[in-house]
Amino acid sequence: MPFSKEWFYGDTLFIIDPWVWLMLLVGLFYSARMEKAKRSRSTVPAQVALATVTLYIGAMAISGREARAIITREFAATGARAGDVMAGPVPLDPFVRRFVVEEDHRYRAGTFHWLKQPHIDASQVLEFPRGRTSHPAVTRAAETALGIRFLGWARYPTFEVQPLGSERFLVHIVDLRYARRPGEGFGAVSIPIVIPTAGLK
Repeated sequence: MPFSKEWFYGDTLFIIDPWVWLMLLVGLFYSARMEKAKRSRSTVPAQVALATVTLYIGAMAISGREARAIITREFAATGARAGDVMAGPVPLDPFVRRFVVEEDHRYRAGTFHWLKQPHIDASQVLEFPRGRTSHPAVTRAAETALGIRFLGWARYPTFEVQPLGSERFLVHIVDLRYARRPGEGFGAVSIPIVIPTAGLK
């Protein structure tokens, strides 16, 4: 922005990676402490912290790339046609990644563990419909201000329609990057929709 509205994804670090903040704060703390003790500037701890963070980011980038390659191979071995594959980091644990595999008419989502064999527990992989359904409530929800904003940000949106009565519905939109079910943090929104009975025909 402002030259392009296209999204670019690295899937390297979580939105707020606590280890990056911790390493930088430790570097600042010891730099300030040494400066106070010697009454002169000392940037060595801060430089070490920056170098450590740089190495950490590089390692996380390589980890994400290799995890995507393994996930793609494992799904290909089952005969699945995997399109886009995400292996996103989770907070706190750099050895675990949440993955989403995009197939023709569905998403498959699960957890990738570097320290376990196999890396993917097939029994824990969930399936979600890909794309909007033909239900009119989904169309209406996608046209609301909240729906437009959320879908402009969501990368792997899946929809669920919950009937609340003859004309009332609650449309759940879940971005599988960060959520797996409705109401799960900032990765999902729920939009109430009213459609007269005639509109359902």
